[in-house]
Amino acid sequence: MATNLAFEAQEPEEPSAGILQRLGLLRSRAHHLEDADVQSVSPPIKTDLRTRRRLLNNIRDFLLEHDLEVVPSTLLAAHEACAGDNPVLTRSIARRRESGESVTQEWLEEKTEGTAASDNRSIEDLARKLERGIDDLSQATRSVRKATSDYGDELERRVDGLQAAPDTEAVIAQIADFAKAMLDRSRQTEEELRASEAETAALRRNLDRARRDAEVDYLTGLPNRRAFEEVLQAYHSEALETGDPLSVAFCDIDRFKAINDTHGHDAGDRIIREVAESLSGLCRENCFIARHGGEEFVLLYRGMSPEDAFVRLDGAREELAQRRMINRRTEKPFGIVTFSGGIADVSRFADPRDALVAADEALYRAKEGGRNQIVLAGA
Repeated sequence: MATNLAFEAQEPEEPSAGILQRLGLLRSRAHHLEDADVQSVSPPIKTDLRTRRRLLNNIRDFLLEHDLEVVPSTLLAAHEACAGDNPVLTRSIARRRESGESVTQEWLEEKTEGTAASDNRSIEDLARKLERGIDDLSQATRSVRKATSDYGDELERRVDGLQAAPDTEAVIAQIADFAKAMLDRSRQTEEELRASEAETAALRRNLDRARRDAEVDYLTGLPNRRAFEEVLQAYHSEALETGDPLSVAFCDIDRFKAINDTHGHDAGDRIIREVAESLSGLCRENCFIARHGGEEFVLLYRGMSPEDAFVRLDGAREELAQRRMINRRTEKPFGIVTFSGGIADVSRFADPRDALVAADEALYRAKEGGRNQIVLAGA
């Protein structure tokens, strides 16, 4: 492939500071440093030109090799795979290559579902609107304060004039006219202030709703990968402090492509929801479940060893394998629907993402071993 990219990588401009940073909506260009166990973050290190060119070439080769469109979703997936930001996706691509299956646009979108940059952009847009609303509210408040101050100063001046002026009635009339004008102005400013408060409150509600929506998988109603990664970091830090066990399970529906090919994507979505419901039944107290993308799910068990997590997850696997589901539209049976899983001890790893990779490797062994089984990492 002798194709060359006729452009040079440019460093993005850093967004202005403000409420976006306070809300945690802006990430540093060195966002990978946020996951490190450090007390302070060093200034971002600019990668050398050779490293950036190598990454660009790898992304280019990836897109051309698999005949993928140059669109945001595939660029995001290609970057995550080539830069090593998403080791699970990298391993999934490697497996797909090994099995002779093609890496398609649809498959990539399923694997990276719930992490599209558009979610972040919509939240940032709302945050900017909220920031403007707060600015307007501050301006209205300043106007009220200035109007009150001006009114007090002018009233004091008129009262002083009242004491010195021979025509007291004329001065009183002037004060009355001035008070009426200031009252009208205060009422107008008060209405503006009230409108700004209402708009800001509405923007806050929309922002909160958008942030929640950005962390929820639309199909299953479960948290998505973005939400899971935040919880994983938090639970891992907590486990290191308390010394309590923390286990992670990576699950994948067996032969899901065959279900889609035979029954269609609508039926495949139903299977995903059914498996999500089965796994959600495991998550009562001290358990967190998320859809990681496509037909994959992840579960975090706080205060639970991998062996105990195995008992729970294997019970759900066995229960699902005993069910017989039918495609309601065609009345054709789906056959036996199963999933495989891998479990790892998160507290054994300095970086929780390494635990996720270990669970994914255990899942791979479960698939190679015949599917419909759970495997412990290191076993």
